[in-house]
Amino acid sequence: MKKKVALLLVLTMVILAMAACGGPKEATPPATNPPASNPPANNPPATAAVKTGLAVISSAAKSVDAGEKNGAAQTDSLAVAVTVDDAGKIVNCVIDQAQTKIEFSKEGKILMPLDTIFVAKQEMGADYGLGKTSSIGKEWNEQATAFSNYVIGKTVDEVKGIAVNEGGVPTGEDLKSAVTVHVTDFIEGIEKAVANAQDLGAAAGDKLGLGVVTNIAKSADAGEKEGVAQAYSYYAAATFDANGVITSSIIDASVTDVNFSTAGKITSDINAELKTKNELGDAYGVKKVSSIGKEWNEQAAAFAKYAVGKTVAEVKGISVNAGVPAGEDLKSSVTIHVTDFFTVLEKAYNAAK
Repeated sequence: MKKKVALLLVLTMVILAMAACGGPKEATPPATNPPASNPPANNPPATAAVKTGLAVISSAAKSVDAGEKNGAAQTDSLAVAVTVDDAGKIVNCVIDQAQTKIEFSKEGKILMPLDTIFVAKQEMGADYGLGKTSSIGKEWNEQATAFSNYVIGKTVDEVKGIAVNEGGVPTGEDLKSAVTVHVTDFIEGIEKAVANAQDLGAAAGDKLGLGVVTNIAKSADAGEKEGVAQAYSYYAAATFDANGVITSSIIDASVTDVNFSTAGKITSDINAELKTKNELGDAYGVKKVSSIGKEWNEQAAAFAKYAVGKTVAEVKGISVNAGVPAGEDLKSSVTIHVTDFFTVLEKAYNAAK
């Protein structure tokens, strides 16, 4: 009997204690970690739809005539890929640059093998060589990545408001220890990429990659005709889910011709505006000779859309004939060569962050 009384007393004390505390409660998350239904503005839900954008800014202005030294046709093509949320904030960003220097002699002869392939600065890494002379000891790709990470969560207006000196180098304490390269083109490229961004199937939690590759195969010596140093670059901005499946993709290309004489003198306007094939649209001229009546940009867009839902390995497995798709599901919309599309999509996947 005494044991029962004691047990009742203990139970009574427990009930009273719980009542004083208001009863058992679920743990309340800290204020710094709001529930998933109300995420911070800079961190949208991983499943939220985002737009994908790509921009390329090219210049041949640093090209020089041959003289005491060899001439060089230099094309610098800055590429920027972004994903953007509905509020206009940058969810992810990748910056890269193709720098193509094609040397020629004062006799108008190309001085490098035409099968030379140029990779972009992100892929070059330390081989680019900026780290050796940088005041902060950082390579170009490290600095470009630091800047691209810095703009995540910002709008274009906020990016354009980043303080820079007359040379275009960041001056703010939060950036100058990580970035000493000129960023004015970075900012312009980001603005352009955001403006170009489209709903193509990407989600906020997807990785974003940018692939770039350049060949000079159609360059030629000067002779009866002017010589040409041609930088032919391909670009792919693509997003990938956790399983490596492509959720969105954009493919573009640029062709920069620098002409020169048999005396090694440049005859092109090296300050002329340069546009990519997507920007040129019908002005590129494939549609006039296409067996399916479609321009290059239309065909590239059709291929990019076809790649969505596939892995890179599946894309590389697409049947081609002399580089042109051979399958019934593609040959009515794509008759241009796509092997370089495979290459840049694979590079985008390997570099995705």
